[in-house]
Amino acid sequence: MFDKIVIANRGEIALRILRACRELGIKTVAVHSTADRQLQHVLLADETVCIGPAPSAQSYLNMPALIAAAEVADAEAIHPGYGFLSENADFAERVERSGFVFIGPRPETIRLMGDKVSAIRAMKEAGVPCVPGSGGSLSEDAAENAAIARRIGYPVLIKAAAGGGGRGMRVVHGEAHLAAAIVLTRTEAQAAFGDGTVYMEKYLERPRHIEIQVLADGQGHAIHLGERDCSIQRRHQKVIEEAPAPGITVEERNRIGQVCVDACLRIGYRGAGTFEFLYQDGEFYFIEMNTRVQVEHPVTEMVTGVDIVVQQILIASGVPLALRQEDIQLRGHAVECRINAEHPRTFVPSPGPVTHYHAPGGPGIRMDSHLYSGYQVPPHYDSLIGKLIAHADTRDKALARMHTALDELVVEGIQTNAPLHKELVQDAGFQGGGVSIHYLEKKLQG
Repeated sequence: MFDKIVIANRGEIALRILRACRELGIKTVAVHSTADRQLQHVLLADETVCIGPAPSAQSYLNMPALIAAAEVADAEAIHPGYGFLSENADFAERVERSGFVFIGPRPETIRLMGDKVSAIRAMKEAGVPCVPGSGGSLSEDAAENAAIARRIGYPVLIKAAAGGGGRGMRVVHGEAHLAAAIVLTRTEAQAAFGDGTVYMEKYLERPRHIEIQVLADGQGHAIHLGERDCSIQRRHQKVIEEAPAPGITVEERNRIGQVCVDACLRIGYRGAGTFEFLYQDGEFYFIEMNTRVQVEHPVTEMVTGVDIVVQQILIASGVPLALRQEDIQLRGHAVECRINAEHPRTFVPSPGPVTHYHAPGGPGIRMDSHLYSGYQVPPHYDSLIGKLIAHADTRDKALARMHTALDELVVEGIQTNAPLHKELVQDAGFQGGGVSIHYLEKKLQG
């Protein structure tokens, strides 16, 4: 087991990693920017290292500074959390080349799955169902691209191979707009990701976003932890997640779960990962794989009893995965609301001092947050300030507990999106279960 780990992140996920390390008896090194000296995990860590000024490019994305921090602290491993450099193959490579362990997949796996074109190709070879598409990157030949679109059938989606977070995507409803959409998406992708490669796939009109959580030890053993429904989204950003997904049968879960496990074994996957699918008319269509811990991992932890972050650390240390598929039993239902420091209607970020903070409690309630009264939410980073999770033996009870917990949550001094969550958990459509990824956008427009 590791003696000391560098936590190469901030906010609630950094605190979550620190707690997992404490449970395992591992010392922690909290790296931080000058704006984050008062973060909760920084105050609690065994050691701290300032890695640069507030802008992410000069701190949390500064690879040499992060590796230097590990060297100075004499740590053995680096946990990247999510976001920042968590899915950067070059960083993983530099970490391991510097003599440290990257707590995540091997660099070549991150590179394979980070490029959506190569990921789809690899998943097709592994027998994972994929959305009908171009099967590779689009060329500059307009006639050839038009023929591909006709074969797939309109509407189609033009996507950046290096895209993520809902960026680098454009829907095309007819051939008249296809060529211009490809050029525009290619230009935007080059500017945003440094890679202008784009590909095409069928645009599904009313899909749900269903994802499968996996654990694999890279030593020939892998399992899945069931599915999550992440269909409540705004601008392709998840707002509410739940597990298990409403309406997914045990047979469907076992079938797609085994497909994902087999794919992990085929590509030699190591660590925690998530296969993301669009689900429509009883069919799953692979869209991408996240080679890191997900923001929404707590709902899976609540229904399975498996600590995903602890498992990440154990696997990275070389411990074979002790869990077997038959050990995984889903118990009850869990819902997660992402609490952001933003206006609940305009979604404008709301940084500033938290004058008063009170976390909700009660049976089945979990609050993953780095907030405390007096904390200053900086303007430099993502607006996520916490994740409120409710667990109960049924979905209806979990939603009822969530509503009570949202009433109890107090965050004063800044605005949050908690009022939107209160509205959503009482929304008849959402309460019915199984809404599409377009549901929230349409509700907000209405």
